[in-house]
Amino acid sequence: MIEIDGKIVSTDLLTEHFACDIAKCKGMCCVEGNAGAPLETDEVDILEEEFGNYRPYMTAEGIDAIEKQGFMVVDEDGDYTTPLVNDAECAYSYTENGITMCAVEKAFLKGECSFRKPVSCHLYPIRIVKFSNGTVGLNYHRWDVCRTACENGRRLGIPVYKALKEPITRHFGEEFYRALEAAERFIKNNGK
Repeated sequence: MIEIDGKIVSTDLLTEHFACDIAKCKGMCCVEGNAGAPLETDEVDILEEEFGNYRPYMTAEGIDAIEKQGFMVVDEDGDYTTPLVNDAECAYSYTENGITMCAVEKAFLKGECSFRKPVSCHLYPIRIVKFSNGTVGLNYHRWDVCRTACENGRRLGIPVYKALKEPITRHFGEEFYRALEAAERFIKNNGK
């Protein structure tokens, strides 16, 4: 672990490899798991405000889940997460050509929604941890459904953080991303 800009960062983000290969994994990160994707408090309001913009891309089951459960649910740890359909796929997901995708992101990419998708989804496999003292940690979450992304990242030589430049910059800013680059150079040059 290293500290960058007041955040505790797992060095795995700098040394491990990752490059999403959605054609192989089929978007299973939106389907598998024991809870929905983590949500920031302000994202719940945005999801509600933007609902009419991304709703056309959702499944009937996803719409039904939101109507019954709300735009978020509280998980066993007391955190806000996306609602699920039948305890499986995210309510905001849909399937296209056998690949599970995000309806919110589809609307965003079409210019119909101002919100890309929850930051936890955009940052995945980085997971943000909030400690009781207010410190934020960034961890690399290993999951078998992303095995092909790890293999692809190793083949291409892409560290986790570089694969996630856009969401890291979106959430933490360009300066923080540049600090990650400097930390990677330091680790490489010092043989760690």
